[in-house]
Amino acid sequence: MKKLLLTGFEPFLDYPVNPTMEVVKSLSGTVVNDYLIHGEILTVDFSKSGEQLLEAIEDVKPDAVISLGLAGGRHKVTPERIAINCNDGPEDNNGWKPNGEKIFPDGKDGMFTTLPIDQMAERLKESGLPAEISNTAGTYLCNNVMYHGLYYMRKNELTIPSGFIHIPASHALAIEQRKLPSWSQEDLNRAVELCVECL
Repeated sequence: MKKLLLTGFEPFLDYPVNPTMEVVKSLSGTVVNDYLIHGEILTVDFSKSGEQLLEAIEDVKPDAVISLGLAGGRHKVTPERIAINCNDGPEDNNGWKPNGEKIFPDGKDGMFTTLPIDQMAERLKESGLPAEISNTAGTYLCNNVMYHGLYYMRKNELTIPSGFIHIPASHALAIEQRKLPSWSQEDLNRAVELCVECL
């Protein structure tokens, strides 16, 4: 059976809840589209998160990698098209605030996802779940982790699908952050399952 590495993040910034953790907990150990899902929760730390992803890849030896991140304020599930070689944004959970540094000095300026994001977005919409492709994963930890994965695949000449999907806030988070659009956790879980079915 094939293996999928599915990652989420711990809570961060002003978000006391991170729905990606709940998606990963719900799907880890299940089988979707002939993929046994192995879940990992990453820290929100510029010095550690990317390395945690790479360690999980080397440990699990997956046939595909999907990383998830919370995009508080987005109202659609948004598979990401590209990661850029840049760390920037607010402080991470350990108080470090980068200032535009490159993630890898020898890395390309940008690298495109190898996930079937067009099919993912269409499948979600056909299933009644709002979705669109995003052309910016930002410069925070989501972009950092996506870039780490793609850089690793290129460097090691691996052709397995790898990329990133941003999801909206859950209702549990919106209760804490009242102005956020939100989805039920069940719909968020189902959206990720549908994306896995496109692999």
